Amino acid sequence: MADTKTVPTVADLFRRAQAMRKENPQTAYRDIAKQIVREFSGGEFPPTYNLTIPEQDARAPEEDWSAGLPLVLRGIQQKDWAGVAQGIVLSLEQTENYERESGPEGNRDDWHDRSKGIRGAVEKGVGKWMPEELVRMAERQVKNRS
Repeated sequence: MADTKTVPTVADLFRRAQAMRKENPQTAYRDIAKQIVREFSGGEFPPTYNLTIPEQDARAPEEDWSAGLPLVLRGIQQKDWAGVAQGIVLSLEQTENYERESGPEGNRDDWHDRSKGIRGAVEKGVGKWMPEELVRMAERQVKNRS
């Protein structure tokens, strides 16, 4: 059962579903939904003012990771943990499907390139406002990650 002193956010629920999936990648989505219901039933429902999963924007397009949010909202409004869990699992499934189909980060097609159309403006702004030493440091950090 969830700690009733801490109100989980939608992002917290999503992270929990991700953790379950990471612990056992073979776990069926329906089993993850059931586990979320078991863990959080009896606790407060997430607030509706913040129906986002911010870190997912880097993993998949918004239309994928946000697919389950209408179900989550309806579940919260109807005080139905099964509906909330169903929405969380749908977003997780869509995100994982996108990653499986499009490959790892950095191998994506031009259509999903989030810097397309703004790359020149970003470079101009960085060049104008960012000291050269910070630019070099940032470039080293990027090389170290690769």
